[in-house]
Amino acid sequence: MFADIIVDITHEKLDRVFCYRIPEQLEGQLKVGTEVVVPFGRGNKETRGYVTGLSGKTDYELSRVKDIIRIADESVAIESRLVALAAWMHDHYGGTMIQALKTVLPIKRKEQPREKRRVRLLLGEEEGKKQLDVYLHKNQKARARLLAALLDQPEQEYDLVTKKLNITLTVIRALEEQGILALESEREFRNPVRRRTGKRQEVEYTQEQRNVIETFWGDYKAGIRRTYLLYGVTGSGKTEVYMEMIHRVLREGRQAIVLIPEIALTYQTVMRFYGRFGDRVSILNSRLSQGERYDQMERVKAGEVDVMIGPRSALFTPFANLGLIVIDEEHEPTYKSEQVPRYHTRETAIKRAEMEGASVMLGSATPSLESFYRCRNKAYTLLELKNRTKSLELPDVYTIDMREELRAGNRSILSDRLKEMTAARLERGEQTMLFLNRRGYAGFISCRACGYVVKCPHCDVSLSSHRGGRLVCHYCGHEEPAVSACPSCGSTFIGGFRAGTQQIEDIVKKAFPQARVLRMDMDTTREKDGHEKILESFADGDADILIGTQMIVKGHDFPNVTLVGILAADMSLYSNDYRAGERTFQLLTQAAGRAGRGSGGGEVVIQTYSPDHYSIRMAAEQNYEGFYEAEMDYRELMGYPPVEQLLAVLMTGPDEQLLEKAAGYLKEYVVRIDRTGRLQVIGPASPYVGKVNDVYRRVLYIKSEEYRLLTEAKNRLEQYIEINRGFQTMRIQFDFNPMNVF
Repeated sequence: MFADIIVDITHEKLDRVFCYRIPEQLEGQLKVGTEVVVPFGRGNKETRGYVTGLSGKTDYELSRVKDIIRIADESVAIESRLVALAAWMHDHYGGTMIQALKTVLPIKRKEQPREKRRVRLLLGEEEGKKQLDVYLHKNQKARARLLAALLDQPEQEYDLVTKKLNITLTVIRALEEQGILALESEREFRNPVRRRTGKRQEVEYTQEQRNVIETFWGDYKAGIRRTYLLYGVTGSGKTEVYMEMIHRVLREGRQAIVLIPEIALTYQTVMRFYGRFGDRVSILNSRLSQGERYDQMERVKAGEVDVMIGPRSALFTPFANLGLIVIDEEHEPTYKSEQVPRYHTRETAIKRAEMEGASVMLGSATPSLESFYRCRNKAYTLLELKNRTKSLELPDVYTIDMREELRAGNRSILSDRLKEMTAARLERGEQTMLFLNRRGYAGFISCRACGYVVKCPHCDVSLSSHRGGRLVCHYCGHEEPAVSACPSCGSTFIGGFRAGTQQIEDIVKKAFPQARVLRMDMDTTREKDGHEKILESFADGDADILIGTQMIVKGHDFPNVTLVGILAADMSLYSNDYRAGERTFQLLTQAAGRAGRGSGGGEVVIQTYSPDHYSIRMAAEQNYEGFYEAEMDYRELMGYPPVEQLLAVLMTGPDEQLLEKAAGYLKEYVVRIDRTGRLQVIGPASPYVGKVNDVYRRVLYIKSEEYRLLTEAKNRLEQYIEINRGFQTMRIQFDFNPMNVF
């Protein structure tokens, strides 16, 4: 027998299958996905690899085929279906096969199992009392103390016996040898949600919710597996719909994966699912220990888990009979991996569902343009929830022009109206959330007096401020000198935004000394369960005002929050990214949706220097379809996704001149192989940070109406790079429809 093996070496020239003989002692022990140790290269260096196929014959000369040495110690096998998914990711997104295999491997190595030990009395009561008298007579105090405790309670936890009774293992072993007790142990899985309390709440579905559930279930029972987009306004009850769909899928003996974009969402999400499904729910996230992560996979394999919740890595949970994948807040950019392979969770989930015979449910109050575009083109099925549950109304939204505040003499980041409304909430005992929109804050230059933003004349994105007094476009490389006065109105109030959450906290505490203030950002959530502690505290009413960045505005449900203040709403609007308008609309709409989720109603204050921009106006109106039409006009005009497809070629290297020359060669090669004339090449350009640790960076963009042409171009470029030695000192990556600029 022979095995096809991908060796664990991340190098493009070794990105192929190698054939090895399976020695007699390993026959029957290997399967697709097993990690093994093999001799590799001329020196037969012991190298790890993964089995990707098994066969009874080989096309290689037998004398050149080496034997597998052994199965890797502490190895964790990859399920065969996940190996097939890794192969698809490798073809679709680039990188090497070993990188794809490691991506779909939820855990990298085995961990020491945790054992639950207990001591059990083997003697009857009368016999035990006689033995106790013997120990007392011999003055064997420790043995007597242990036996007396077991006579009161015949079975006790080992840790309780050793710590509370101060009994050593030597004493326990001595009584075990005498046949008086038994020391027993069993595997105990580390369960990060076991001791949490979740309450089952009876749900009375709205007619809209029932329609959505029955549409999905009618297809499912008929054997139809689709990709659905559940477009529901904030507070419309999307989570209740997910849970009912999952409940029905679980009744069929299948499992479900629920993907969430941020670790901060885990707490409330898990509590709601735990209340419905109990211990059959588990979670994966980066805050779990390696032992906890390993045990969750073991619980899955043991059939103890039916629902896995987590960010994008949870997609690779090795369920045996997957029936449904839910991607909540599907518009979030965190679903796109920034590591090779640069896969998008949405596309990869759809491919896995296709392989497993499962359905995919995408959900959002502000769907990504890609998903809504595919609904319009009938690739996805659109399901809608247009109203909030419990007859609640969407909040009233007020837009504050911060240019007018400056003219009136208010130079504070808090508008007069927001201060008044916050004070009113404090008097009534209601809560306020203040959201600082910092995404993209370091890049663009704007005028506080008139709102003017310095933009690229060729790409319609903002220019970024670089050291040395340069303003640069990261798409086409256009440069111009920095400005000290506004080109539009002449004001000297022009520059970047500098305030952070800590400064906002200081301002708020000074303005409202009586308020209890919580801050939630990367600094305050570093410790394990940091997100949960802050959210729990706010939910319990231990604070009046919660200040934070985007992690506080996504998916959380606080009924006592009646006011949301959005500070610097246009910070993300003019970042150096063609998706800036979309992200701004999504952030503002999601932030506004946190208000008025209880019976008290809600109000939202949007502070901006660009009140007339369609992203701001449509967010204030909670008008997604109006925003979609306006944004799609811009995308069509500029040829950006989803109208056209975009491939970023990301290049890094230690020699700037060589890197520039190589980028030029790649551009020329793309032009030469483009026989259809349907590829457009932009750049090469220098990114916002042109050098990191003495390594230079360049990016090349390729556009096309057809995704297929870009994948073909990527494959040709990979071959061209492999056969040209000049590229060996560089690292070159590919990113399809990138979510962030390089």
